[in-house]
Amino acid sequence: MMKNLIAVLFVGLMSLGSFAQEKVAKIEFKTDVIDYGTIEKGADGVRVFEFTNTGDAPLVISNVKSTCGCTVPKKPKGPIMPGETGEIEVKYDTKRVNPIRKTITVFSNAETPTVALKIKGLVVDSNKTSVLEKKSKSMLEQ
Repeated sequence: MMKNLIAVLFVGLMSLGSFAQEKVAKIEFKTDVIDYGTIEKGADGVRVFEFTNTGDAPLVISNVKSTCGCTVPKKPKGPIMPGETGEIEVKYDTKRVNPIRKTITVFSNAETPTVALKIKGLVVDSNKTSVLEKKSKSMLEQ
């Protein structure tokens, strides 16, 4: 019992000693903005933010939050080891016909503990083309 206690204290002191060169996880995204462009109502709203742990400690994503219920992000389940890549899947509800401007916040143990990702684009319903668009099309055809 006493040996275990001494071992734990020793490890604790050792980790204090190495505090100066503490290992950290670093999260680096390929891109922090995904542009859906103009997509059809009901189209596939799933996109993926890819990232790499460029640090030297395991990266743990504790939470991923969206600014509204129309965007559902999925975080990786386990830790991402140094040098490994991971994905944050974002599913936007494309039944809503409107511009997409949403922010997804990623919380982790990385050196930068919160990262804001953005999605943008426009969902249109081609079955309900606006009167204005029909006018401009017919003018172009003349």
